[in-house]
Amino acid sequence: MITTKSITNLKKLVKKVKKTGKTIGFVPTMGALHEGHLSLIDRAKKESNYLIVSIFINPLQFSPSEDFKRYPRNIKIDKKTLKEKKVNLLFYPQTDKIYNPDFSTFVEETKLSKKLCGKSRPGHFKGVTTVITKLFNIINPDLSYFGQKDYQQALIIKKIVRDLNFAVKIKIAPTIREKDGLALSSRNLYLSQKERKESKSIYQALLQAKQMIKNNEKNPKKIINQINKIMVSNSTASIDYIAIRDANNLEEIKEIKGKVFIGIAAYFDSLNGEAAGKTRLIDNIIVES
Repeated sequence: MITTKSITNLKKLVKKVKKTGKTIGFVPTMGALHEGHLSLIDRAKKESNYLIVSIFINPLQFSPSEDFKRYPRNIKIDKKTLKEKKVNLLFYPQTDKIYNPDFSTFVEETKLSKKLCGKSRPGHFKGVTTVITKLFNIINPDLSYFGQKDYQQALIIKKIVRDLNFAVKIKIAPTIREKDGLALSSRNLYLSQKERKESKSIYQALLQAKQMIKNNEKNPKKIINQINKIMVSNSTASIDYIAIRDANNLEEIKEIKGKVFIGIAAYFDSLNGEAAGKTRLIDNIIVES
């Protein structure tokens, strides 16, 4: 596996690969790799000839009150994992190489990014779309892979690819879960033992919502109320949002029909060790009615 921190070197390597006619797959990450990331890597390896993974903890997508400084950093372990997965190239840039000291240019999607997580984390998606645009420009991949757990993010990235005429094809892969259903996330490391037990209530609530739809419940408000009851009864988490939306555009719906997104975001307050603050977990399922 080639590892580079240099944008110039990366571009030279990509140019050589492109000349051979190989298809480049790209998996952008912030490191602290888990089985969710590895599932994206496995799929990318099957569907492309040359695989690039990036590890970059993007400061632009964290607000001053969020967890940028304490976000998990396990680069030695991550490198070993990527070598074992036979990734072709790891791009591991420093922040000042991605963002010059006088950096002042941003890319922002202005509709999808204002809903759901966008309301709770103002500026977050602007940071995501800016860094993804930069990475796509640097790497020029043919395919890029994202997880369904971050469904809103994936839709936004698909939107900027379409709106800005990128050649890359976006692939959304299923959420990978623990045995009890908790969606894998690097932030799960923050959870106390008690919170970890309580966190499974998120997926339990989503499954109950799915069952209600299968039983022909058409009223989103009734389903949301049931999800709220499950969350309140089984955890001390503070709910950010419970939403049922059109899965294509995240617009609110009055009746369950077609393909719908059911999403939950919740904060768990007490954290392990020295990590002080709140841990925000998100999860979702897509249901066809």
